[in-house]
Amino acid sequence: MQLRKLESSPRVFGAAGALTPSEIHTVDAIGPEGGVLMKELAARLGITKGAVTQIIDRLEVKKLVRRSPHPTVAKGVLLHLTETGIDAFRAHEEMHITFYNKLRAAFTEEEITVFEQCVAKFSEILNE
Repeated sequence: MQLRKLESSPRVFGAAGALTPSEIHTVDAIGPEGGVLMKELAARLGITKGAVTQIIDRLEVKKLVRRSPHPTVAKGVLLHLTETGIDAFRAHEEMHITFYNKLRAAFTEEEITVFEQCVAKFSEILNE
């Protein structure tokens, strides 16, 4: 139940304010270097181009992402993070670092190894 709550609850990421998990993971997938094609972003996230378009529309309204035409691909659209989007990316990255540091402090190296093995097996089963 706690994981479901985390997966659906917006969180604040710097100056960007509250973002849903799908929004911040899209920001993360674009990255601060930008220059990602919509089609490539859909593949990275494992969702349809239509779903990416909807998320990008929301992120544009929030001024986190901007689109630009691809210089050589006729219908290609490149995605870039704005300064606020980069701030959100960094806040998300910092949140993960803090979380992982808490985990490392709470568990021994052996416990972490066992946990990683369990997660890997769980992931294999989900992908069957």
